[in-house]
Amino acid sequence: MTEDEFYSEERSPTGFLLLIIGLSLLIALGSLAGIYLLQSRLSRVEVELRHAKEQSAELAAQQAETQRQLLAATDAFGAKVGITRRQIELRARDILHQQEMETSRLTQQENAMRQQVGSVSSAISNVQTDVGGVKQDVANTKQELANTERQLHAAIGDLGVQSGLIATNRAELEYLKHLGDRDYFQFTLRQGQPPLAISTIKLQLRKADAKHSRYTLVVMSDDNTLEKKNRQMDEPLQFYSGKQPRLFEIVVNQVEKNQVSGYLSTPKNAPQPSVP
Repeated sequence: MTEDEFYSEERSPTGFLLLIIGLSLLIALGSLAGIYLLQSRLSRVEVELRHAKEQSAELAAQQAETQRQLLAATDAFGAKVGITRRQIELRARDILHQQEMETSRLTQQENAMRQQVGSVSSAISNVQTDVGGVKQDVANTKQELANTERQLHAAIGDLGVQSGLIATNRAELEYLKHLGDRDYFQFTLRQGQPPLAISTIKLQLRKADAKHSRYTLVVMSDDNTLEKKNRQMDEPLQFYSGKQPRLFEIVVNQVEKNQVSGYLSTPKNAPQPSVP
């Protein structure tokens, strides 16, 4: 072994140690540099955070000042017009209340108008129904008149004179009145009562036989007294009356116990019934 080799082997451990120490120093320096950078960044963050807090506090102060100024301006405006904030609030509430009341009133009016429209529509429907009912009544009346006309018949009176149409009930008599060819006066005679004045004549019942539908009555006309004895129901009783004698007819169409009912038929424009 040479001298150089010997010394070379001796120096090798020392160099390795120096290498390790150098690396450790580099690592320490790197760590110190990293710590320094972190501290610097932390310091900047703290500064920024403090600055942000200061800005936030400043903004809060500005907001408070703005609110104070706004309230002061409101108070100043209220003072100029003679009202306070409380009065302004009350006035605003009153306006809102009036608006609600007006809305409610308009709603009620609208509902009332709808009800009126519904009532008018109902009334129109009722009128239409009534009109339809009237039309039906007219049609029924026409049919009844046609039926009544078919039931009427002519007859020959007790004087042998051809009579007109004879009514045997109230409906047929109304039809004859409607024709207007003669005047008709209904009557009811009771046995035992004084003579009943009708037109220019008087009638008095002497007897009524309800079982056989026969009767006897007295006719007083032109100072003459005629007895129509034992006559049949619906038989025309004929006689002449007046200064210029004209044909009168009596028809009894209902015979009851001690009572008869019927009508007197006179020429048109004959005297009206006198008061009994």
